[in-house]
Amino acid sequence: MDMVMKLGAESPVVIFSNSSCCISHSIKTLIRGFGANPTVYELDKLPNGRQMENTLVELGCQLSVPAVFIGKDFVGGSNEIMSLNVRGKLKQLLLRANAIWI
Repeated sequence: MDMVMKLGAESPVVIFSNSSCCISHSIKTLIRGFGANPTVYELDKLPNGRQMENTLVELGCQLSVPAVFIGKDFVGGSNEIMSLNVRGKLKQLLLRANAIWI
């Protein structure tokens, strides 16, 4: 768990993803649409990706990817990110994390 938390805190926005997952692609596109440049870890391309996926499930992701950290905090998966966006709160989180500027 320490490795995932450490990687999640390394930049304003970190996304743990799978290169063939359409939902992960949608979340990356949404966040980039605000002007953020997330650090993305494609777990299916990493040698320890399976272990990291298991850790993300332990953190509370119903599905292991996508898993999003904003401002060093674990925000959640696609449901949480889409909910924040619909409620107009995703942009605020990105601003507070210095991932985007006005």
